[in-house]
Amino acid sequence: MNLSLSLLSTGQSRSITPENPTGEPGAGGAATEGTGAAAARDLGQGWKVSPSIRLAAGATATLGELPGPGTIRHLWMTVRREHWRSMILRVYWDGSPDPAIAAPLGDLFCQGWGEFAQVSSVPVAVNPHGGFNSYWEMPYRGSARVTLENVGGADASVYYQIDYELGPVPDGAGYLHATWRRSNPLADRQVHTILDGVRGAGHYVGTYLAWGVNSSGWWGEGEVKFYLDGDDELPTICGTGTEDYFGGAWNFDVPERGYTTYTTPYLGLPQVLRPDGLYRSQQRFGMYRWHLPDPIRFADDIRVTIQALGWRSGGRYLPLHDDIASTAWWYQRDTGHGPVPPFDPDHLEVV
Repeated sequence: MNLSLSLLSTGQSRSITPENPTGEPGAGGAATEGTGAAAARDLGQGWKVSPSIRLAAGATATLGELPGPGTIRHLWMTVRREHWRSMILRVYWDGSPDPAIAAPLGDLFCQGWGEFAQVSSVPVAVNPHGGFNSYWEMPYRGSARVTLENVGGADASVYYQIDYELGPVPDGAGYLHATWRRSNPLADRQVHTILDGVRGAGHYVGTYLAWGVNSSGWWGEGEVKFYLDGDDELPTICGTGTEDYFGGAWNFDVPERGYTTYTTPYLGLPQVLRPDGLYRSQQRFGMYRWHLPDPIRFADDIRVTIQALGWRSGGRYLPLHDDIASTAWWYQRDTGHGPVPPFDPDHLEVV
């Protein structure tokens, strides 16, 4: 519960949609052309004439250019699920040439495998069938720009709403960042790097993993490690196992039920894709942890890694060569974290 909800404010509420692409006051529903024009032909202006945009294959759309200072409070989006991995969402703060947020749309909303999974958490909610909701607090001072790139081979209809508030931003507020990485397959006896190259002060607030298992047996003995402020060979924070980090235990295995999904305010395993006995031969998992009550603070730098370990005969660990895609969220003082390489459609492919 937000204990400050009853406090009145001088902030100004605004919202950008295809029905009001500038977010200006008194300008919603003014379109006379759009994707709903044919359906509204007997009704005219103000009757859902422009509820979405068409985003061509290979094209990038600017969803919103927001004046500042302000804070994005809520983001809602939906596209057909075949586009979830081939749409790249980017957010730029205060005129930075580099995006602070750059990741596939599905992974940003814990849907890395292109199949729906209910998510009922505090900063991310996903509802039937593909209603993507973000409640990450996103303050900015000068301006914000939100874009969506279609790196897939087919055009798409995109529905979206960006709810923001114009008003002062505290001096100590950081900018939200998010980045995506994939190891497919993970190299022998190597770790998957979730985050690296971050310099300056901030705090780490979230992890999502889309984990594809490429062997039989349990896969989650690996530890999550946080290297903070000059840590070299050994980290400051070292977990005890993959399922432990995501708030589960004992292989996520409920007796007589097997792998069991869950979604909670701060952590969850919302997705388990099981073999079908024919073409789907490998197991796939999606899991999140939000460090909202327990952010990982860093003053100078941070690096986050995870191991992929199973079991072999004789009670020994088995290094795995799994398919691991990760999305990391953090706040820091800087608006960007350096250039983001282009997203290769082949590297994004769900297999």
